[in-house]
Amino acid sequence: MAIQHFDVLIIGAGLSGIGAGCHLQKRCPGKTFAILEARETIGGTWDLFRYPGIRSDSDMYTLGYSFRPWTRGKSIADGPDILDYVRDTARDSGIDRKIHYGHRVIQHSWNSNDATWTVEASHGEKGETVRFSCNFLINCSGYYRYDEGYTPEFPGRDEFRGQVIHPQHWPEDLDYRGKRVVVIGSGATAVTLVPSMTEEAAHVTMLQRSPSYIVSLPDVDVIARFLQRLLPGIAAYRITRWKNVTMQMLFFQACRRFPGLMRKMIRRQLLRELGPDADIDTHFNPSYDPWDQRLCMVPNGDLFRALRKGDAAMVTDHIDRFTSDGIRLASGRELKADIIVTATGLNLVAMGGARLLVDGKEVNLPETMGYKGMMLSDVPNMALVVGYTNASWTLKADLTEEYICRLINHMDEKGYNICVPKKDPDVQEEPFLDLDSGYVTRALAHLPKQGDRSPWRLYQNYLLDLLNLRFGRVEDGSMNFCRARRSQTEEDTSNQVA
Repeated sequence: MAIQHFDVLIIGAGLSGIGAGCHLQKRCPGKTFAILEARETIGGTWDLFRYPGIRSDSDMYTLGYSFRPWTRGKSIADGPDILDYVRDTARDSGIDRKIHYGHRVIQHSWNSNDATWTVEASHGEKGETVRFSCNFLINCSGYYRYDEGYTPEFPGRDEFRGQVIHPQHWPEDLDYRGKRVVVIGSGATAVTLVPSMTEEAAHVTMLQRSPSYIVSLPDVDVIARFLQRLLPGIAAYRITRWKNVTMQMLFFQACRRFPGLMRKMIRRQLLRELGPDADIDTHFNPSYDPWDQRLCMVPNGDLFRALRKGDAAMVTDHIDRFTSDGIRLASGRELKADIIVTATGLNLVAMGGARLLVDGKEVNLPETMGYKGMMLSDVPNMALVVGYTNASWTLKADLTEEYICRLINHMDEKGYNICVPKKDPDVQEEPFLDLDSGYVTRALAHLPKQGDRSPWRLYQNYLLDLLNLRFGRVEDGSMNFCRARRSQTEEDTSNQVA
């Protein structure tokens, strides 16, 4: 089968992949590109997850694209609305016509002689291997495994007579009306599921091993609505976006610099939401400081309302084992359940689990270092789109994709066809992600490193990234540029003939 060639290949047709296509189309209009998507539809995370109440944990004025205003009513949006937004963006820009569905990438191979990537993908029910080639590769496959979520080994699981479900694989026909439900977990998925399921379940219990920080925010941005009535749509969107970016950065910095004060502020909000009799020290008082792990957000305090009404309960304890009727805890208490939901996290994976080879040698990701949070040391012409951990994903994705276009255009202007970050040996290695969350610590040994200084450090700061990526020098001393050996030879031969 012939290899299809494009100037740029994008891996993944989720929020980041569609955004990358839009940026390329606008900023590099002469480039051909295609998107390879493992599944049969657009949307990535927002199509995969189907559990009750699925929603964003960031406001849509920053989770939305910089180039396409979010115009729907809710700032904290429901999953189906976000999916419509991504699909509408793809359709209106024509990006949907550039997607190759059902192509799960299994290997990327770089050849320095002709400055091309060969991408192998498994396609169809029989897993036929098809190949594409490109000059630049953009990986937008996300950071977790789509085929399985993380579930710890629970003793006695096979004894339980009810259903055990992971939110990543929610059955479309699940009937939990009048059922007793236990949701295991304390993260964003758990705090979303619990109030949503109380509408039909007999009772829902949130079982957590240890507490998380949970804060309440309104799901409608009244300032954004006021600006939308006063100003043209794009102007109102940009002002709201910057307002929310500023608030996110200030809150994060306050948590890092004044953790004791911020802990007290969060506690005061919890007392207002739950009342003075709530056992906050047991259920809402984490052992770590705010933003050592990602905070959980509940719109309009819906979780707290469910707890106040008695439709839901919070239990903080360790699991001893599953029983035939539910879960026995380390304290000896037994929670009766008809359905157990294991909202226990994700399995992180880089590059969608595909192999990465440079000139025939397999790249060991933990031996590489991230450059500007988007490229890998000694890996040419490839970028990874990775969002923020302390703010909306798309803020960083937009900047990354804008910079990639800038980099590609710079190479064209200067006559280069290879760019590769080269690490200074004096740069000290640090973990790629500065979070203590379980899904992060489980995966750190398999991820690239970051450095202790720019451009190898991940600052998790939108303003710094904006200055560096939009206005910083492309040729910064760490990025090396050249022409491929074959291209140079062909050029020399052509000159000799002439």
